[in-house]
Amino acid sequence: MATATRTTRRTTTTVTSPKAGTRAPRFEPVPFWAKIPHPMSFKEATSVGVDSQDRVYVFNRGPWSMMIFDRDGNYLSTWGQGQFQRPHGIYIDAKDDLFLADDLDHTVRKVSRDGQKTYFVLGTPGKPAPWQGGGIFNRPTHIAISPKSGDVFVTDGYGNSRVHRFTSSGKYVRSWGEPGDLPGQFSLPLNLTILPDGRVVVCDRENFRIQVFDEEGKFLEQWHMHRPIAITSDDRFIYVGEAGAPPVQKGVPNLGLRVSVLDHSGRLVTRFGNPQGGEGPDQFISPHGIALDSRGDIYVAEVSYTAFGSQQNPPREVASLKKWRRVT
Repeated sequence: MATATRTTRRTTTTVTSPKAGTRAPRFEPVPFWAKIPHPMSFKEATSVGVDSQDRVYVFNRGPWSMMIFDRDGNYLSTWGQGQFQRPHGIYIDAKDDLFLADDLDHTVRKVSRDGQKTYFVLGTPGKPAPWQGGGIFNRPTHIAISPKSGDVFVTDGYGNSRVHRFTSSGKYVRSWGEPGDLPGQFSLPLNLTILPDGRVVVCDRENFRIQVFDEEGKFLEQWHMHRPIAITSDDRFIYVGEAGAPPVQKGVPNLGLRVSVLDHSGRLVTRFGNPQGGEGPDQFISPHGIALDSRGDIYVAEVSYTAFGSQQNPPREVASLKKWRRVT
């Protein structure tokens, strides 16, 4: 059996995986899922969300910033051309409204699913808070809404080391975190999810760990992962996309470039993804965003142009959105 390490404030213990009695879900890749009409393209898909009708919203860095598909990959519509500085994160709430993080605009916007109505904007467009100063925002990354309180939580990752909390109407509540590697500190908190009991689960990417807090920001525990970067959850499991190894270890297998499935205690249940990165249906280049549909299928967005395509001669778009179908 595989093992996973779980760390609390006081002790570090090794637990076996999978947990006794937990049936591991299985997934298979769906080749050539997104049917993108010519001449449209993603350039790279930074994040992905699924609404109540299983429509799949791909927030991307191409000319068509928001592209929408049905669950079979058929193209439905697009909007957002010219509206964003640098698309980064998406979250879709229970009413199918969208929360969009634009890291170079330093904002999170709540908009209608067709993009025609803006409900509120968090942060000051185009004006970053002081670097690593704890303000709102300096290059925010992702959003999650608590199923317990209904509050909105934002990771402020690139130019800050914070998690910020707001009410559902956008009123500021509190923040926590600072740069560092101790419990409650962060080194690029990139994404987060919130469990049914209100625990806030944060990908602390460059500290190679996931940190768990209550909604007030109290540190609870931490779990070691390989550069966790994309995360979502359902009533049973937590799904984590792990980034790959640094260039000095390029080509070494089993260092990220996979999705790990954990139970709500942080125990590893299963993993999927080819041990080597690439553009194949079962491979990853740079997981960055992840979402589930009503059937438990998984969509993974990848910043593959930044990580790989831009370095080719000539630079080219490479695969940046994968679907994995749940088969058990």
